[in-house]
Order: sequence, then structure tokens, then C-alpha cells
Amino acid sequence: MTDRAWKACERRVAELLGGRRVPVTGRQRGDAPDVSHPWLSIECKHRRALPAWIADALDQAAAASDGGERLPVAILHEAGQRHGRDVVLIRLADFRDWFGGTE
Repeated sequence: MTDRAWKACERRVAELLGGRRVPVTGRQRGDAPDVSHPWLSIECKHRRALPAWIADALDQAAAASDGGERLPVAILHEAGQRHGRDVVLIRLADFRDWFGGTE
């Protein structure tokens, strides 16, 4: 994976959501998000492949969303942890459809 790939990912996400990529120069971990946005704190992770079970969970949520009438999300819960730490997954296209963005 090249430096270019993750930087391009951050730029594209910023463009899609109406934000601005924050350069890494001078940034410490947790100081600033990858993408500056008025109401989101966006951290991008670019990977060659994501686990298939994540896509499967989102596919199941989409299939049960009444044709897009309900927002499809997948909730990831780690055994032994409080549910307040669960992770909510949503496809970027669905997020943009419901909450806005550009294009």
C-alpha cells in the first residue's frame, strides 16, 4: 500500500462529504481528524481488503431496509464490553443519502 493510496482515500472522502483533508504534517495522533468537517470527526482507514463478514452484515441490513425506507446499519459488539463502545457501520453511499454530502 502506497502513501498515495491512503492520501487519495482521505481526499475523496473529504470531497464526498464536503470536508477538507487535514495534512499529516505536524499532526499528532488524536490532535485532528483526517478530514475537517463542520459536524463530523472523520478518521479514514484504507485497507487492501476488508473482512467479508463486514460486507455480509451490511448486505443483510440493506436487504431488510424495506427498499431503502430504513437506514441500513450494522452494529459490532465486542464480548465483555459495554454496548456504549459498540461500533456502528454504515455504507458511505447510504450515509450521504440520509445525511448529505456532495455530488
